[in-house]
Amino acid sequence: MANVVSVNISERKGEQKHPVPEIHLKLRHGIVGDAHAGDWHRQISLLAEESVDTMRSDCPIPLDAGVFAENINTQGIDLKHLPVGTHLRIGETEVEVTQIGKECHSDCAIRRQTGDCIMPREGVFARVVKGGTIHTGDEMKLLPTPADLPLRAAVITLSDKGSRGEREDKSGPLIVEMLTATGYKVEEALLLPDDAAQLKTQLLRLADARQVNLILTTGGTGFAPRDITPEVTLSVAERNAPGIAEAMRYHSLTITPRGMLSRGVSVLRGKTLIVNLPGSPKAVKENLEYILPSLAHGIRLAAGLDGECARK
Repeated sequence: MANVVSVNISERKGEQKHPVPEIHLKLRHGIVGDAHAGDWHRQISLLAEESVDTMRSDCPIPLDAGVFAENINTQGIDLKHLPVGTHLRIGETEVEVTQIGKECHSDCAIRRQTGDCIMPREGVFARVVKGGTIHTGDEMKLLPTPADLPLRAAVITLSDKGSRGEREDKSGPLIVEMLTATGYKVEEALLLPDDAAQLKTQLLRLADARQVNLILTTGGTGFAPRDITPEVTLSVAERNAPGIAEAMRYHSLTITPRGMLSRGVSVLRGKTLIVNLPGSPKAVKENLEYILPSLAHGIRLAAGLDGECARK
C-alpha cells in the first residue's frame, strides 16, 4: 500500500522544508502556509522515499524529510514514472500531476548543503483538484484517468521587439484562442526573444517535464539572421514529421508566392508534437485553420491514444 511518509512546509522558497503534523490543501492555491502556494501548476511537490534512499549512502548530511524542499514524502508508488495528468487520491484530497522534475537553481540552499539535488530528476509537482487535510500515514491511490481529457498545448511567441515590450504580441493570443475554441487546454503561453538557448530550454521543459501534447511556436521562421526557430526545433527533435510543415507551405503558396520563404519545421519529441508557425497573425490564422482539423489524430497517435492512421 502506498502512503505518505511525511508532510513538510517552508516559509521561503529555496530552503529546506520542515515536517509538520498535517497540511491543508486549498483549491487554486496549494498548501496553506507554504512558500510555493499560488494559482499555478506547481502548487505541491512530492518525492518518493525510494528516490531519497539512492542518495543517502553518499550524502554528507542527514537526508531528513523536506531536505529537498518537497512537501510530501511518499513510499510504495513509482512517482517519477507517472505521466503528467495522473490523478492521485491522498487521504481525503485529490491532486493532479502537472510536471515531472524541474530546472534546479545552482545556488539554492539545498544543493549547497547536499552537493546534489534529486528533485530536478525525480521530483513530481501537482495542483489541487480537491482540497482537504493530509496527515503522515495517509493512504495514496492512483485514480483512473478520465477518457475525455482534452489535449494539452503550449504556445511560444519568438520576437525580440515583443519580448522588450516594443511590439504587441498578437499571434500568440490568436493561437491560444484558436486552440481553445477547438477543445485544447492551453497550459502555457510564453513570449521569448529570438534566443536559441532560451527557446531550447523551454521546448525541453514543455515536452519532457510538462509533457504537453502540442507545442506551437510563432515567429523566427524566415531568412533574417536571428530567425533561429527551425534550427532550435530540429535540435530537440527525436523524430521528423515533415508533412505538417510541407502542408502549410503548400497552402501558403496558394495565397502568396512568398509562402516558399517559410523555413518552419514540424517534429516529434517523445509524445509531443512541435510545429513552427509563421510570425504574422494573418499567416498564423491561415496556416492553423488549414492544419488544425488533422492535428488531433496525429497527436493522439503519438501519445498512444489512437490506433490506425489509414483512411477508412
